[in-house]
Amino acid sequence: MRAISAITLLWLALTSAATGARADEMLMVRAERPFDDAISDLQIAIQDHGYKVARIQRVDVGLTSGGYTTAEYRLVFFGRPEEMREIEDRYPELLPYLPLKIVIFAEGKSTLALAYNPTILQTYFRIDPLQTRFRGWEKDIREILDQFAAP
Repeated sequence: MRAISAITLLWLALTSAATGARADEMLMVRAERPFDDAISDLQIAIQDHGYKVARIQRVDVGLTSGGYTTAEYRLVFFGRPEEMREIEDRYPELLPYLPLKIVIFAEGKSTLALAYNPTILQTYFRIDPLQTRFRGWEKDIREILDQFAAP
């Protein structure tokens, strides 16, 4: 039960302003390989799609200290530096949602990766150039996750 609660906390952290996560708002895949190999593969997939990994944050330490039984959890922040600078200048209201994020965690002998679907931001930011960008991010994240999950 605590593992489910931990996943819920991570999801809430990813979608701080979104209300009520639906299945189409979350993108998730499973890779049938150990966590250490999988996190490396995720970083490669992110880089292969023109993004830079900004930071990898350990989440399992905080969860464990809070009394949760966990496997390995990481929050991977990524983006394109020039794109992030442009958004910072033109659309500062979007900054709380950036950089993009993927949660990766071990589950038995496999590893799961999940992200919020960036198109959920279309409801909150109805600016035409951003609509296209959100769809592009969704496409990229889906491709990153597909590459990550491929055997």
